[in-house]
Amino acid sequence: MALNIIFAGTPVFAERHLDALIKSEHNIVAVYSQPDRPAGRGKKLTASPVKQLALQHEIPVLQPLSLKTEDAQQELNNFDADLMVVVAYGLILPQAVLDSPRFGCLNVHGSILPRWRGAAPIQRAIEAGDHESGVTIMQMDEGLDTGAMLLKKTCSISATETSASLHDKLADIGPQALLETINAIETKTLNSEAQDDSLSNYAAKIEKSEAQISWQEDAQLIDRRIRAFVPFPVCYSELAGQRFKIHKAKPSAETVAKRPGELKLQGQSLFVQCGKGSLELITVQAPGKKAMPSQDWLNGLGFKLPANEFDS
Repeated sequence: MALNIIFAGTPVFAERHLDALIKSEHNIVAVYSQPDRPAGRGKKLTASPVKQLALQHEIPVLQPLSLKTEDAQQELNNFDADLMVVVAYGLILPQAVLDSPRFGCLNVHGSILPRWRGAAPIQRAIEAGDHESGVTIMQMDEGLDTGAMLLKKTCSISATETSASLHDKLADIGPQALLETINAIETKTLNSEAQDDSLSNYAAKIEKSEAQISWQEDAQLIDRRIRAFVPFPVCYSELAGQRFKIHKAKPSAETVAKRPGELKLQGQSLFVQCGKGSLELITVQAPGKKAMPSQDWLNGLGFKLPANEFDS
């Protein structure tokens, strides 16, 4: 049986799920997405990936600033939907919206709940050193990612995982998990599980200020944060008074210098001493340059560093 579905989402992660629904037997009666935002060098107003896909398939797109007004809620009610699917939408859904579709609202969340609730579960899982992640399909309620869990799909987090690579893993497994859940709703075979609040952590939104490296910290922690903040906001440190970004590194237990932040050349490899252990810099971005292998950057300098240590 085909369901009439409202989809709400904004970024690429959400677009992958909308694409799966469009290709399914179900009817997408409307798409909700965030208002167009300035993007690119020209700061031209640009539609979200979800909106662009919806327009390609001639699906009505709505972009309200809020769903808390009576007009917005009545407009949503008029679609008479069986189900609303929410994936990285970016707006709070009031109870009136949650109650509007016949089967309520489902959310695809990028972590194994209740481990990480909030805006940045992918980044926080890597930063914390988790070995596993996944997606949870959840029945939405008014809390922050607190609804009953309907289905989970897991994946591993490797020792070199970045937020970009983990995002892609979850974007691969999420759509199938969503379709399985919708099928279970149709066949009335759905099992729900309440979350244990005592096991939850808040995955706070990533702030740019978090990307500045403190070399006093453990090399393992710095490495995890570097990987967590790729592709945004990218970790950095000050070198010779200029911002120097680090896209990829490799932690080591070896002590290479006396002070945290001190640089050490070993052959063609560049190391930085940390509070505990050291980091080999693999991919770096000097001011005004593109990201490049550290050896290429060093070759361009004739292996003469502009300074012998980072600001710590």
